[in-house]
Amino acid sequence: MYTLKKSLGQHFLKDEAVCQKIVLALREMPFSQLLEVGPGGGALTKFLLDLPGVDFRAVELDEEKIRYLIKNYPSLEGRILHESILETGYPFTGKFTVIGNFPYNISSQILFRILEWNEEVEGLVGMFQKEVATRIAAGPDNKDYGILSVLVQAFFSVEYLFDVDENCFTPPPKVKSGVIRMVNAGNPWKITNKKKFFNLVKTAFGQRRKQLRNPLKSMFDPEILKEDLFTKRAENLGVEDYVNLMNRMK
Repeated sequence: MYTLKKSLGQHFLKDEAVCQKIVLALREMPFSQLLEVGPGGGALTKFLLDLPGVDFRAVELDEEKIRYLIKNYPSLEGRILHESILETGYPFTGKFTVIGNFPYNISSQILFRILEWNEEVEGLVGMFQKEVATRIAAGPDNKDYGILSVLVQAFFSVEYLFDVDENCFTPPPKVKSGVIRMVNAGNPWKITNKKKFFNLVKTAFGQRRKQLRNPLKSMFDPEILKEDLFTKRAENLGVEDYVNLMNRMK
């Protein structure tokens, strides 16, 4: 068997009905190249290996899990990248889709990695801590709406699919989980400087309870800061609003 490593945030999915539900959500999207992040004990992997017409690969940091997976699923030989998803390069040539029961301790970092790859990632079906999943899918004027909401929704359409109970995992996490689906929307708002956009959004939400003219005062000319828009708070602006603001920054 294998051991669970708290340092890697490992909570392995054991409920096959949930696994099949996740794979069903995945198969509703067209794809030919699939990357599983953190296959662990292979709960999802065994349903993904033989998908027809799909080039499947996995990325796993834990060497013990890699040995376990190859022993139990010999066809995985040569298809597992022994790296962290946060450090690996492009796993395929061309576009690919991502699936995973993401380690909760680095789930936000994984999303930022996906955003780096947004031109290559066609879609994603993933399990996150419910609080994070809700945040990713939230819209403006909502307490859950934040940095992740804006940055992800700038490039992907997001759908919250379903909750997953703690008892579906070994060991059970102390929080509920949620599964979301992200589909690449291209670059509908024509964001030409991703770094500048990310910085604007992060700065705005850095003081989310204050009027925007406070956190953003160094980014705009004084005359622009007098506009009514800057009396709003970060959570009141949609993606398009932030793109328009970015185009007027100093």
